Amino acid sequence: MPVKINTSEAPAPFSRYSQAMRVSAGKDLVFVSGQVGVDTDGNLADSEKGQHEQCWRNILAILADQGLGAKDIIEMTVYITTQEGVPIYREVRDEMLDGHEAASTLLIISGLANPDWLVEIGVVAEAPAFLVGQESGQSVSADSSD
Repeated sequence: MPVKINTSEAPAPFSRYSQAMRVSAGKDLVFVSGQVGVDTDGNLADSEKGQHEQCWRNILAILADQGLGAKDIIEMTVYITTQEGVPIYREVRDEMLDGHEAASTLLIISGLANPDWLVEIGVVAEAPAFLVGQESGQSVSADSSD
């Protein structure tokens, strides 16, 4: 499990995130590409908050596919298109991550690949190391014994 790092020798986080996260040797990292507020049917959520919620549902579904959850996230990079989106992002993040505080970067940008998208979130998560030759979608880890 990743370990949260917060030192008094650097500025405290401005909301619920960590200054840094430490990962143990022998772990794999899962890099989740930026997710937007579109569901599996290709429908864009109809509100800014809905887009934030759908981003996190997509991320958590991808992590669950690998046997992981919110507590395994070590870093998140978030792109939003409005200053007004900051409190929405923080509210939804805190709800979806259930108090987990990963390292975080939040950027307000002029736009995303589709002008209707208001948020895009990518994460990095820690996972048990796969055995050499492990195929995607299987859950055997280096810690498993036969």
